[in-house]
Amino acid sequence: MKKQYFTEAYLHFFMDLAANNHKDWFDQNRSRYQTEVKARMEVFVGDLIAALKKDAELGDLKASDCIFRINKDIRFSKDKTPYKLQMSALIVKGGRKQMHDPGLYIELGPEFLNIYTGFYMPEKDQLLKIREKIASDPKTFDKIINAKAFKESFGEVRGEKSKILPKELKEAAKAHELIYNKQFYLVHQVDAEKILDSDLLSYVVNHFKSAAQFNRFLN
Repeated sequence: MKKQYFTEAYLHFFMDLAANNHKDWFDQNRSRYQTEVKARMEVFVGDLIAALKKDAELGDLKASDCIFRINKDIRFSKDKTPYKLQMSALIVKGGRKQMHDPGLYIELGPEFLNIYTGFYMPEKDQLLKIREKIASDPKTFDKIINAKAFKESFGEVRGEKSKILPKELKEAAKAHELIYNKQFYLVHQVDAEKILDSDLLSYVVNHFKSAAQFNRFLN
């Protein structure tokens, strides 16, 4: 069923915040944030969880477990503006604290809708297993990342690369340079107008599902 989760007021809030990124303005516009941003995001993420539960083990995950705060951590940042210019959420078992597993991460801002999945922060042992998996079956991996639906949704596998590799992987990496990656994540970006569409939920879910084979292979 189609449903419009967000209105132009959502986008306008962040456009105004970009020009007034300080606590006084935010306090004066807190009711706008609560009504047009936070409440709508909670409904959308709740419906995303329900849709993804059909194929994924998410436990008793709630929207509040998944949605990141709009407040920035500015302790170690040169940019001291206190608020993010988008809302984001990570739908995976364990919620936003579970950054190691391949869930669905979304960012909804005034310029773009970003849909992410894959492995953004793999742990050391997990990274080694991913690299070994690619090295052991590069043909299957290539078939997955060159499939039409995958290419149309995500284009390519992204991530920073290591300069050095374990000795036993160097030969395999000559044939498959992605083994050098420290991250294996995917991103689909579309203009912010998509956020206002009544098919937003199915759009996000379908793009995430196009990465299912990729995530299963590397997991």
